[in-house]
Amino acid sequence: MSVASPQAAGELHSHMVTLNDIQDALHRIRPSIGISPAAQSHELSRIAGGPVFLKLENLQRTGAFKERGALNKLLMLSGEERDRGLVAASAGNHAQAVAYHAGRLGVKAEIWMPLTTPLAKVSATRRHGAEVVLHGTSFDEAYVGSRKRCCEEQRTFIHPFDDVDVIAGQGTLGPEMLEQLRQLDTVIVPVGGGGLIAGIAVALKELRPRIRVIGVQTSSLPSMAAALEEKIPVLLPQASTIADGIAVRVAGEKTLPLIQKYVDDLVLVDEEEIANSILFLLEREKTVAEGAGAVGVAALLHAKIDLKGQTAAVVVSGGNVDVTLLARIIERGLVKDGRLVRLRIHLPDHPGALNRLTGVIATKLVNIVETSYERAHYGVGLGDTAIDLTMETRGSDHYGELAFALTESGYDFERVI
Repeated sequence: MSVASPQAAGELHSHMVTLNDIQDALHRIRPSIGISPAAQSHELSRIAGGPVFLKLENLQRTGAFKERGALNKLLMLSGEERDRGLVAASAGNHAQAVAYHAGRLGVKAEIWMPLTTPLAKVSATRRHGAEVVLHGTSFDEAYVGSRKRCCEEQRTFIHPFDDVDVIAGQGTLGPEMLEQLRQLDTVIVPVGGGGLIAGIAVALKELRPRIRVIGVQTSSLPSMAAALEEKIPVLLPQASTIADGIAVRVAGEKTLPLIQKYVDDLVLVDEEEIANSILFLLEREKTVAEGAGAVGVAALLHAKIDLKGQTAAVVVSGGNVDVTLLARIIERGLVKDGRLVRLRIHLPDHPGALNRLTGVIATKLVNIVETSYERAHYGVGLGDTAIDLTMETRGSDHYGELAFALTESGYDFERVI
């Protein structure tokens, strides 16, 4: 989906973030926000046909890029605005960023989060000293509740993406990447409400217009894609996604015009592709990324973006993944790769039958990790039994060798997973 389209100045939002805003924000936050690594991925470079670097914002203090915008906003507040106390709504990363820097600056913060927020993100937010209110089943419901609280108690609201100071703070990634990667051709950025890509795109396009800026959004909640199609923010139906950090049902009113003006393209990735990219980053790059942080890598792994001959940077925007979800992703990935298989094998119910079976399996150096016997089910005869074996292999080719050996040995079996 091509998204770059010229617009008359009057059609753009009245208060646009500028390069000067971003440069001022960079100077403002630099003493407190570390420069994240831009590490080359040799495997992605091979796949893409050109040098690919990972901008590892998952290594920030609170595990995501959100610190940049949150801190810039906090430092722009007046003393009176701070004294009233802060309220924010977030699915997790913005919550931690506001909580951490508000606590560091001695400002009281109340964070509204959906009931579905991973426990790790809720616990981390509380550890930073903020009061957490769990409300609603989506970010949007938590957002509505938080805005109502602000109005009732006259507190200061810190928006997670649709705020010019927040956008400017997120945009500090742009100049930072140019300092690290002098020959940069393309930058790939996760997209939810649009605060991150809007800020980065302003900085990059104003400093080096030839750079392509490409956004990646989950197909489960393509709110920015819908907004670009309709030319206004569109409220999408609620949907679940493992990319909870970009699970935003409506694009920002301030971010949309910036994206229309500065972003070159937007592509979508599905849940399976995101899960694969999380596993790839963990296994191949030795880095932990949450679903939202891995969508850019997902786009490359599944050939959604052509980078041949170009130098590219992919923003890994966060690493706050729930460990139970990570465990499921790992297991699912192993099954898909053929490295974890479960077979239901029929064999005669007499002494030595299991020993013979495991002997065949052992000749192929396959590791059995779980067994389950069944005599009354699976339609086996009275003199037979069925056994479910979960086994580890080196991959699909190794599994093929095992299947051939079992067939040659006369076993009747079927693959369960």
